[in-house]
Amino acid sequence: MNLSSLVIPLLMAFVALYGMGKRVDVYSTLTHGAEEGIGVLLRIIPALVGLLTAVGMFRASGAMEWLSGLCAPLLERLGIPPETAPLMLIRPVSGSGALAVVSDLLSTYGPDSYEGRVAAVMLGSTETTFYTIAVYFGSAGIRRTRHTVPAALAADLTGFFASALAVRLFFGT
Repeated sequence: MNLSSLVIPLLMAFVALYGMGKRVDVYSTLTHGAEEGIGVLLRIIPALVGLLTAVGMFRASGAMEWLSGLCAPLLERLGIPPETAPLMLIRPVSGSGALAVVSDLLSTYGPDSYEGRVAAVMLGSTETTFYTIAVYFGSAGIRRTRHTVPAALAADLTGFFASALAVRLFFGT
């Protein structure tokens, strides 16, 4: 048995012993936290169901392929492989959808190809913006996302461009 397999049990034991040392009813605190977690889950499930339904509809309708084709000439001019357009469209919405797109790109072009490397770096350097906003803002009860969405999408766009640039600088095309 190595040390890494003991980290979680040791951490849990430490927290329980520390709580007992501070004279905290550890079990009731645990159940109270679980109760709050269920409440948060019930508040965010509608947003998540809506978001996942929208992603499924977007992919099934063919709109993603159409929009990717529309973006391809601009991406080529910017030095971004146009094959990553579906990833750029789906990543802010769905992590699992983005992972599926990257998996397709890697199986088509290979992990050591320019397209594969850019896709992998894009996946690691961007966020599932709308999912994150739905989860965190939903759990906090925040309804207005006035500046959050544009700022987060600008960060994602920057991550997409920086990914292609970094791969080009470190590995070439």
